[in-house]
Amino acid sequence: MRTFFLSMAGTFVAMILFVILGFIMLFGLIAVAAGSKPPTPGNVVLSLDLNAGLPDQAPLGGLAAFSGLPGFTDILIKLKAAETDNSVKGVYLRGSFTGIGTSRAEELRTSLKSFRDSGKFVVAHTQGMLGLGGPSAYHSITAAEEIWMQPGSDFMINGVSFETEFLKGLFEKIGLTPQIYALYEYKNAPNSYNETAYTEPHREAMTALATSLWNTALTDIAADRSMEVPALKAILESGPKSAEAALEAKLIDKLGWPEDAEEAALERAGENSELVDLFYYTAPASKAKAKDGMIAIVGGEGAVVTGGGGSDSPFSETPGFASDVIARAILDAADNENVKAIVFRVDSPGGSPTASDQIWRAVERAQEKGKPVVVSMGSLAASGGYYVSTGADAIIANRGTITGSIGIFGGKFALDGTFNKIGVTFDTVTVGGDFANAYGVGPFNQGQEAEIRAMLKRGYDRFVGLVGEGRGMTYDEVHEIARGRVWSGEEAQKIGLVDEIGGIMTAITKAQELAGMDTAAMPVLAYYPHRKSGFEALESLFGVSAETARAAAVLSAVVGDERTQILIEELAVADAVNSGQAMAMGPRIRER
Repeated sequence: MRTFFLSMAGTFVAMILFVILGFIMLFGLIAVAAGSKPPTPGNVVLSLDLNAGLPDQAPLGGLAAFSGLPGFTDILIKLKAAETDNSVKGVYLRGSFTGIGTSRAEELRTSLKSFRDSGKFVVAHTQGMLGLGGPSAYHSITAAEEIWMQPGSDFMINGVSFETEFLKGLFEKIGLTPQIYALYEYKNAPNSYNETAYTEPHREAMTALATSLWNTALTDIAADRSMEVPALKAILESGPKSAEAALEAKLIDKLGWPEDAEEAALERAGENSELVDLFYYTAPASKAKAKDGMIAIVGGEGAVVTGGGGSDSPFSETPGFASDVIARAILDAADNENVKAIVFRVDSPGGSPTASDQIWRAVERAQEKGKPVVVSMGSLAASGGYYVSTGADAIIANRGTITGSIGIFGGKFALDGTFNKIGVTFDTVTVGGDFANAYGVGPFNQGQEAEIRAMLKRGYDRFVGLVGEGRGMTYDEVHEIARGRVWSGEEAQKIGLVDEIGGIMTAITKAQELAGMDTAAMPVLAYYPHRKSGFEALESLFGVSAETARAAAVLSAVVGDERTQILIEELAVADAVNSGQAMAMGPRIRER
């Protein structure tokens, strides 16, 4: 028996040693792969496939961080660096089937035009455009000097359409009563709970926004294709076209297959040229030195939430706009003596006013330490996304950015009727005043509703007051353009909510200018929060249970569906509201 146990112990030790050695070998192979760089060809064509969905900013954790997936802003910065790389001759662009959104299309177009102005070429190829993301599938590639399209494919670019889901009918069927109060008539996010269709203010704001985005796309495309806007508008609004009809209408330049366009780009680059994926392209080392001054890039993406959030699972990651994380990132950047200014990239529909307030204060603290803060708005910087931005020294937005939505809403969902339908009833014992049971399952009474409305008014007044302080406006001036209304970046500039039109590169230049740095050269960029390396992300994998992995595999297909994701987010907002939180959240907008 003793021999048996010794044998088992020896086997167990051997297994442990095998696993440890296996991990050591794995890390060793990764280190060798990471340390060895492939030879760089003399002539490079950078390739970029717009069908690869990218977050606005590089992921901070989880499997995505381990993979080294860049963010959309990283792509723009890489393109800028490639302008001075003599080995890079051009870009080969694969167009998106469904689009990337007007704001991204506009920002990418600006970068591609700058790239071309540096003496390099851009060739684009599309295998068809389905028009599900508005005009952006086309808008994003028209800066190319040569657009190829696959024979037999379809050109479907027909305008901008918004789609909003309304849940009131469902709530009525299940006996649920939404008591959600919005400040004010244009604060349309809670309309999904309170209405069955657009209200007049909601429709007015959405129509104006759609018109602005469509006009932005038409203006850019017409300039790129050397056409008059009315003529282009008539062609696009006449309906879908075949690839051959698109060629005849001069919307594209050539018919051909992806490999034909790729070969044409490589031939144009010269002998022994090679394609290099822009995702993995590394520009030559900059001559700029950290001691001469750095620009910090702080990124926030997604709903603004309180605390640090996050999970130990690699299948999830820390929320991109957790207030503790972002506030700390801003403060850490401000404490770095080599950082001369901060670019704060905001891509958010909003969220918690409390979390937004914490981040707003971090921006103010950075300024108190002598560090200018420039906000670069991505596709969306609405409500809480504008709240965190309003105190910046400068706000930069694309014309197609969706912003504003200065307002809040709150209340709760009365669930007693729903439970009553299935035979569940409630009774209550309350001690401590009328408001003690305000967030029970039943509806608010008159006094409780009055308290909730007063609380929301205080939150709205603070929001409007901070905007007025940051933008140099009176309360009444802000209120006139606030009341929850969304604006395009172009319209926001006209009414004083945005300073300049531009993207991340414009914001970096503005930060250099405010810091007294040389704007002619690209500065050293320091990213906050810290971006996990492949090793750091990989390390987190070993804490994942088999159950987590199986659950992730099963759920990934379900939650990846757009409408499912929308419902999940709606439930998250509903849960927050039902717990008594006010919300500075913009209306849900899906560009079609």
